[in-house]
Amino acid sequence: MNYVGTILYQHGTRIETSRIVHYVDPTGEYEKLVNLDGPPREVIRNNEQVTCYLPDSKLVRIENRASRSVFPSLLPNQIATLAQNYIMRQAEPARVAGHDAQAFVLEPRDGMRYGHVFWTDAATGLLLKTRMFDENNRVVEMSAFLEVQINARVDRSMVQPSYPAQPADWLVQRAPAGDAVQKPTGWWVTRLPSGFNKIVEGFRMLPDRTEPVAHIVYTDGLVAVSVFVEAMPGTPQALGLSQQGAINIYKRQLDEFLVTVLGETPGVTVRQIASSVMHR
Repeated sequence: MNYVGTILYQHGTRIETSRIVHYVDPTGEYEKLVNLDGPPREVIRNNEQVTCYLPDSKLVRIENRASRSVFPSLLPNQIATLAQNYIMRQAEPARVAGHDAQAFVLEPRDGMRYGHVFWTDAATGLLLKTRMFDENNRVVEMSAFLEVQINARVDRSMVQPSYPAQPADWLVQRAPAGDAVQKPTGWWVTRLPSGFNKIVEGFRMLPDRTEPVAHIVYTDGLVAVSVFVEAMPGTPQALGLSQQGAINIYKRQLDEFLVTVLGETPGVTVRQIASSVMHR
């Protein structure tokens, strides 16, 4: 559906707000996201292509959309899988951004994943707010509309960039497409947490690498964990666990390779996966 609104996003201790315009017509789905604080940034999505304009750096980045959009969405066939790993319940109604909303809670059945709360618009089902919390009930990530006009009058011009496609004297970076065909990498995880299944395996070219990197993605139906394996870089690496908001990252050296695992899961999850990566 079409909508226009202001989104607050909290990631760890960082908070930012953005203005979003979302437009759909028979040719596809289009978005324009403009941050309202900090350095200026504008993100344009035309179906699967995402273009980010960074005027302070005079930089344009073009890449394909990641599998997750501004707010997550669940397919019906995911619900059965999620019920094996989360206690799912309907919570009390609430008000979000001036709209009547219904809350849904997913509490993890183990310590290998975070809990989630979703608030949806009672009239349309549009997701208005999400909250991710850890085992101590502390919020590690939150997204919420501060205000939103649902089924707003939107046209294609409202999702056009404010800048030329290739502004004069700006640098244009196109992300490597990587392998579109999945293929065995020769790496596998021997001790996956319950409910996680492989959905992607192949090789990717990362922007700061000269050789393809093995990439495997596992999901429990709600969150994804990425495993990267590459030749050990010549520069010193900070091994062990680190955290960026809700994302935990674990790095370890395995013979002459560097294993990096990251995902929106507790640290124990990425550590267990990284520690059980093996070469076939």
